[in-house]
Amino acid sequence: MITGKQRSYLRKLGQELEPVVYIGKGSMSENVIREMDNLLKTRELIKVKLQEGCSLNAKEAANEAAGILGAEFVQAIGRRFVLYRQAEEKENRKVVLP
Repeated sequence: MITGKQRSYLRKLGQELEPVVYIGKGSMSENVIREMDNLLKTRELIKVKLQEGCSLNAKEAANEAAGILGAEFVQAIGRRFVLYRQAEEKENRKVVLP
């Protein structure tokens, strides 16, 4: 669980990110979840964008994905959301939380 200060820091970092996962009409399939998992392993912080044809709500989709992936929901704005999951190995950590 991250604190409010840490969430605020992650929001700041998330603003600079470009979306790396796009969810379309097919909603969150196993392939999308697998891709998010791989990206969280390497990047720790990812931004996801829901395409125009997607019927999901960004906040609901973020909470669902966070639950499945064991990640933290950071922020949802419009059709985009940011997720964070700390790397398991200390030497692989890219994001240093305050």
